[in-house]
This record gives sequence, structure tokens and C-alpha cells, in this order.
Amino acid sequence: MHIKSKVVNGTLYVMLCGELDEHSSTHARISLDAAFDEKGFNQVIMDLSELDFMDSTGIGVFIGRYKRLKAKSIPIFITNPSSHAEKIFKMTGLYEIMPRIGG
Repeated sequence: MHIKSKVVNGTLYVMLCGELDEHSSTHARISLDAAFDEKGFNQVIMDLSELDFMDSTGIGVFIGRYKRLKAKSIPIFITNPSSHAEKIFKMTGLYEIMPRIGG
């Protein structure tokens, strides 16, 4: 799991690359929390085009980060989900709390 992030015009862009599962979840939590601690953004867009796999542990990572940002009134949006991520987000209802935007 590799996570890239940058702030542009008040938006934190985050790209998740690889597999989000039991083995990578701790690293993902720490990396995402560090990115979310940065200043200067009022929304988060997570690009999942390179997220190859996600299991129930990964779902927990997303829900935990959502709760953390919701406490700060910062919305999260999902863009470019891989076919696997799309299936998981639709099946679990995660799009209800983290809407999909863009193509």
C-alpha cells in the first residue's frame, strides 16, 4: 500500500495504490491520519483508481477516517474507483457517506 497526498486550492487529494487489507491497514491509517492533520483544506477527494483490492479491514479504515473528518465538518469524496473498489463501495453503502464524484 502506497498513499500519495497533496493540497491544491483548499482540497486534499489522496491516492491509494495497492491493496488495503489486514496487512496494510495500520500503515494506511497512520498515513491517512498524517495527511488529515495537515492544514489548508476543507474537503478531501480520494482517488481509488489504483486501489487493487480492499477487504473488510479496508472498509473499517474508510469508516474510521470518515468519522474523524466528519468531526471537523470536512467531507470526503471518492473519484475514479477501480472496478473492485466500485463493487465494494456500492455493496456496503459507503457511497452514502462518501459520495462518488467525477467520471
